[in-house]
Amino acid sequence: MAAKQSKVMRLIVPGLIFQSILIAGGYGTGAELAEFFFPSGSLGGLLSMSIVTFLSFAVVCAATYEFARVFKTWDYRSFFKKLIGPGWIVFEICYLVLLLLVLSVVVAASGANIYDVFGLNKWVGVAIMILGVGYLVIAGTKTLIKVLSFWSYVLYAVYIVFMVLCVAKFGDKIAAQLGSLGEIKPGWIIGGGKYAFYNLACIPFLLYTVSDLESRSEAIWSGIIAAAIGIIPAIMLFISMAGQYPEILNVTVPVNYLFEQLNMRWFHVIFQIVLLGTFIETGAGFIKAASDRLEGQFCTTENPRKWIRPVSVVICLLLGLVISSFGLTGLIARGYGTITWGFFVIYVIPIITWGIYKIYRQSKASA
Repeated sequence: MAAKQSKVMRLIVPGLIFQSILIAGGYGTGAELAEFFFPSGSLGGLLSMSIVTFLSFAVVCAATYEFARVFKTWDYRSFFKKLIGPGWIVFEICYLVLLLLVLSVVVAASGANIYDVFGLNKWVGVAIMILGVGYLVIAGTKTLIKVLSFWSYVLYAVYIVFMVLCVAKFGDKIAAQLGSLGEIKPGWIIGGGKYAFYNLACIPFLLYTVSDLESRSEAIWSGIIAAAIGIIPAIMLFISMAGQYPEILNVTVPVNYLFEQLNMRWFHVIFQIVLLGTFIETGAGFIKAASDRLEGQFCTTENPRKWIRPVSVVICLLLGLVISSFGLTGLIARGYGTITWGFFVIYVIPIITWGIYKIYRQSKASA
């Protein structure tokens, strides 16, 4: 029988994995921050992410972790069957569309990343991503958690250095934008909420990270810690970008624009390598969710179905590759806003209402 994690690791590992999966689509390039937060003004955007988004993450993470702990649902299929019954199929449909979108984006981004940094053919980046994702999913949960947790520490170190460099060069501008010149425009609360809803869908895919939680207090604290670990790098990047506001609103890839202003090619290369690692993490996290769902339905001790992981990797990555190659990503992306609200209706609302009630009812029954 495998030894359980220490209490400290039980509390922080879910957050490290959440942050690892969140970043590629959440704030890796800075474009998402420019879209969701800076329209509220420099100071309004900071308030939006540090209050609204953080609280949204914390509440939903804590409720999800405790629901999974109470009902022992460690994959999204069993989780949603317990939460909303037959409605779980709606979540799965939304998830499959999201899976295709995410995989097509990380495949394309990995190719572009390796070309932009090293001038190599895009297929080199695609191959690195495919090999990395395949290894992490097939190696299993323990390896995936170790690698993603380690890479989260690496990413934090890089983001801290990046913010320090930006503050050192643009400190006066950043201080002005977050102080005397700071704006708080209408809509900052809505912007923080929309960004949270955009990213919350990944939480049910990571239930394997909370299987060792032992109490309600651990689930709640783990949710709060996950929210903090997930949003702090975004806040650091936002601060780094604030010195370039409002020009940053018209930039396609804000992170690359900042590096042009810093004129530090060597650190840009390091940053892009770390970002490539996050693409691999995100792809692995989403495919593992699909693999866990199939294993939960078809596998038993007597019938382990060892083919599920490699087949899941091959099919998912091939679909992502095909979609990115034929330019269908834009078509799916146009419907992503609808899918996001679908996750809000089918997941966020139920877990913070009916889900909390079911936890309360189960606790009374067990008392």
